[in-house]
Amino acid sequence: MAGIYIHIPFCKQACHYCDFHFSTSLKHKDALINAIAQELVLQKKLLTNTQIATIYFGGGTPSLLALKDINFILDTISKNYALADNMEITLEANPDDLTSKKLQELAASPINRLSVGVQSFDDEVLQYMNRSHTSEQALVALKEAQKYGFDNITIDLIYGIPQMTNAQWLANLNQAFALNIPHISAYALTVEPKTALASFINSGKYKPLDESLALAHFEILTNETAKQGFVQYEISNFGKKNYFSKHNTSYWQGKKYLGVGPSAHSFMADKRFWNVANNMKYIKSIANDILPQKVEFLSIKDRYNEYIMTQFRTVWGVDLAYINTQFSTRYKNYFLAQIAKFLIQQTVSEQNNIYTLTAKGKFLADGISSDLFWI
Repeated sequence: MAGIYIHIPFCKQACHYCDFHFSTSLKHKDALINAIAQELVLQKKLLTNTQIATIYFGGGTPSLLALKDINFILDTISKNYALADNMEITLEANPDDLTSKKLQELAASPINRLSVGVQSFDDEVLQYMNRSHTSEQALVALKEAQKYGFDNITIDLIYGIPQMTNAQWLANLNQAFALNIPHISAYALTVEPKTALASFINSGKYKPLDESLALAHFEILTNETAKQGFVQYEISNFGKKNYFSKHNTSYWQGKKYLGVGPSAHSFMADKRFWNVANNMKYIKSIANDILPQKVEFLSIKDRYNEYIMTQFRTVWGVDLAYINTQFSTRYKNYFLAQIAKFLIQQTVSEQNNIYTLTAKGKFLADGISSDLFWI
């Protein structure tokens, strides 16, 4: 089984915190859609005899596409790839794009999962982030999506925002619970270089981020979602039973995925590769049947470090037997030596040779993983 990720690099406006590849001009949208379809044809040999279990439209803002664009891409996939039964097909969407007409169209399409970029139900916070929608638009969009039959819905929320109190963060979560949303992806606000947010903080226009505030919000998040029956199956992802993201889970479990579109990344067991993050260079290269890619071949050390990093983020954890069989006894012994201090600190727990992060360790996941890397 494998997944396909489609990167749609268009947005109405730039969010202050975002460093993903996108353009606010739709001038070359049609040419870009055609290039994505052509790349799907060029890349199909990579997944010969492999069934596609998930398709994910990410971005950017895929909900800016017309239904004919979405169907054109999906038709290209169906003609060139073997499709599994009961595929999960996700579309990322901004609330202001999800009008009744749009939702009615999507409900009649193969799209069966919506990932809605709510980010916050607080208008002041939305303005801080320069989001294009209001809290009211988010509420209406989610209720309308449910009315048109979408029950598999996830929303994105951001915490650790300097002016957001614990009470305001809790109110965001309670709003999601009241809407009966079955999946939440929640991320701590981070400052990426060359973003507007970085500029505002450096100039003193915005307050710097406060790690202690983010930790307080994270603890509220994990406690409140657990009370509501959510499983924190990955550090940032909380799902009710049968509503875990199949697509993202395949990333964390090291399965193959093909990324198509400008800046999209792919993973194929012993290598990863990614497309140029430039719309026109991508379009021109694909028009000449040339894949505009850089390729990185993964050594056993790279694959071990990748396994540690991804698995420690999940509820399934790091399997000592897997390390022994896939990487060697040398790697197993190295892991046992390195993990000892984290067991003592109670940031990692062990049961039947499966190692998982404790509640205390989850907020420190990146640091713990990097300390365990084979250098």
